[in-house]
Amino acid sequence: MAENKRDYYEVLGLDKNATDEDIKRAFRKLAKQYHPDVNKEEGAAEKFKEIGEAYSVLSDANKRRQYDQFGHAAFDGGAGGFEGFSGFGGFEDFDLGSIFDAMMGGAGGFGGFGGRSRGNRKTKGADKVVNMSLTFEESIYGCEKEFKVNIDDACPKCDGKGGTGEKTCSTCSGRGRVATQQRTMIGVIQTETVCPDCDGRGVTYTSKCSHCSGRGTINQDKTIKLRVPRGVEDGDTMRMSGKGSAGANGGPRGDIYIEFRVKEHELYQRDGRDIYITIPLTITEAVLGCKKEVPTVQGTIITEIPSGTQNGDKFKFRGKGIDDEKSGRKGDAYGIIEVIIPTKLDHTQKKLFKELANTKLDKDSAFAKYNKYTDD
Repeated sequence: MAENKRDYYEVLGLDKNATDEDIKRAFRKLAKQYHPDVNKEEGAAEKFKEIGEAYSVLSDANKRRQYDQFGHAAFDGGAGGFEGFSGFGGFEDFDLGSIFDAMMGGAGGFGGFGGRSRGNRKTKGADKVVNMSLTFEESIYGCEKEFKVNIDDACPKCDGKGGTGEKTCSTCSGRGRVATQQRTMIGVIQTETVCPDCDGRGVTYTSKCSHCSGRGTINQDKTIKLRVPRGVEDGDTMRMSGKGSAGANGGPRGDIYIEFRVKEHELYQRDGRDIYITIPLTITEAVLGCKKEVPTVQGTIITEIPSGTQNGDKFKFRGKGIDDEKSGRKGDAYGIIEVIIPTKLDHTQKKLFKELANTKLDKDSAFAKYNKYTDD
């Protein structure tokens, strides 16, 4: 459970301002210390996995941003709990061995520990990032959207294998890698490279698939449906787990990340779950008070505007803001008063204002303070 996990920054001994280099350095140090082939103490393997899990998140810009925003809830399959917004996925498929190899310089990069060939390891497919534009209404009420994305899919003719008549590669004996030796002035240096005959898969085929030319995948455009939840904000990112490109050697599919861009609204201003609305009043409405219809995102309400309302006064309408599906909470709406001064008056209106001007209207204390400095 996410609540039982330690903070990933704490796992690596870092603070939230750590740079990418800090994260790599911390992982390298701790991975060497707790690698199961080196550390035989009880719990070392679990510690090693915890370190790898923390690194797999913090070393990825997208995942790190999601973790900083949602914590472990971003990956526990329950961030919001609704279709298409599955908490950015878990770690059941993350490849700690591949991470370790990459950090330690490839095969054999850590003094031979682990010893297992990585050439035919299951590899996750490529992720895709899609930018999606939403209207203000689509973002707060939710909607159904379709988008096209170009991905690599498993070839339907060969089931993603690349051919038929599978057999163990005779060049690498199924290891997926071949070793070569070179004599130098400082001795014999042995290196490992991906097998050129099986491309690291460890197997070859008597007949190459003509549909995918032996690649095992075909590139194509796919149309994907997405349910956008209520309350999405500009800049939010959703993850569609397993909708990206097909993996290699039976590895899991990649993910699709949806980055939202929400258009501004002509009336509403948003602040998190709250909505701000400018309420225009005439001079007489502000002076005498009135009942006013206010169009909130939860429907139109009627509110009482008291007499003597001032320009800039703020009214709160509880629960009339955005219904946020992620948190299950509703925000509030705030009405900001703007008294509109007329710029054009007809003859009758001018006459009434002149009559009003002949009465004593400067009784407010603000006038007394001002007049104190204008009187000779």
